[in-house]
Amino acid sequence: MSERIVIACGGTGGHLFPGIAVAEVCQQRGHEVLLLISEKKIDSLAVEGYGHLNFERVRSVPMPKLLSLAMVPFAFSSLAGLWRCRGILKKFDASVVMGMGGFTSTIPLMAGRLRSCRTLVHESNAIPGRANRLNAKFSDLVLLGLQACADHFGEGKTQVVGTPLRPELHEHPQRAKARQHFALQQDKKTVLVMGGSQGARGINTMVSQALPQYVKAGVQLLHIAGVDDVEMVEEAYAEVDGAGCVVKFCSEMGLAYAAADVALCRSGASSLAELAAFGLPSVLIPYPYAAEDHQTKNAQIYERGGAALLYQQGDLDAGKLAQVLIDLLDDDERLAKMADKMNSFAMMDAAERVADAVEGGD
Repeated sequence: MSERIVIACGGTGGHLFPGIAVAEVCQQRGHEVLLLISEKKIDSLAVEGYGHLNFERVRSVPMPKLLSLAMVPFAFSSLAGLWRCRGILKKFDASVVMGMGGFTSTIPLMAGRLRSCRTLVHESNAIPGRANRLNAKFSDLVLLGLQACADHFGEGKTQVVGTPLRPELHEHPQRAKARQHFALQQDKKTVLVMGGSQGARGINTMVSQALPQYVKAGVQLLHIAGVDDVEMVEEAYAEVDGAGCVVKFCSEMGLAYAAADVALCRSGASSLAELAAFGLPSVLIPYPYAAEDHQTKNAQIYERGGAALLYQQGDLDAGKLAQVLIDLLDDDERLAKMADKMNSFAMMDAAERVADAVEGGD
């Protein structure tokens, strides 16, 4: 039976891209799908190229601390958002509401509950944040990216499905083609630097400060700088010949992963799932201010599995980080072992598993 499915997935690439992946599978199965995204600039940038999907922008406000004056405007904003979401769901005649996590999912899930829709939420991290602990209360089923997260929810309410990947990431381009796309040299070891959809100031700064060290070692970088830092990073690369390529945002991540020998990045669950799909050894620097330090918990799983190296940002400087990467790139045997371990984490059918749950096959 055809369903009318609303997927709330805005705010960050870690919510948006898995939501898009699920939407495409559901659409292929004959369901009608509407994706709710945030009003952030990054969401508008990320959905370019997905004209075959239907998007609606809704405002979302992170929940402040309970004993805070900010709770008053938050309450009024939430009520207004709930009213609007109920209208969207009614107009769309939604039968299922799926939240991909974060506070952008909370109001849609509440509205879905009020309309007696089937409700589900996806948690891709090793430990849930405040938002998904709340979202779970409005959900019939909690879908998990990692088994380690199951203990944080009620028994019998969870299902491990992995973190969905966009269809284009199921194809692995040839390395030569990928490096040509980014105007990189074919014969140099290559580091992919990324901080998620919005960049990572600490990583961007450390890499930019040590560019001569990378070049001297014969290493080039493909640097996804993010919207906020791209000018700073471009200025640094302009002063060092042969350092590599800088982009603000990359909509062709399959090519970026294929071009690299190793990745340097944060440890958001969605990024880790994509790295696993490409078997790309990684140096992980968790975002130091992530809720409940969930990025460290994610990274520890991959470090224990032999797929990645884990460093806290405060324990590094530009030179030390550069040497870690250069030493790793000099050890082909170690890289090969890490690649195999990273690939063992891949769940390539995660989007299909989520779609099965959305259809009620739990």
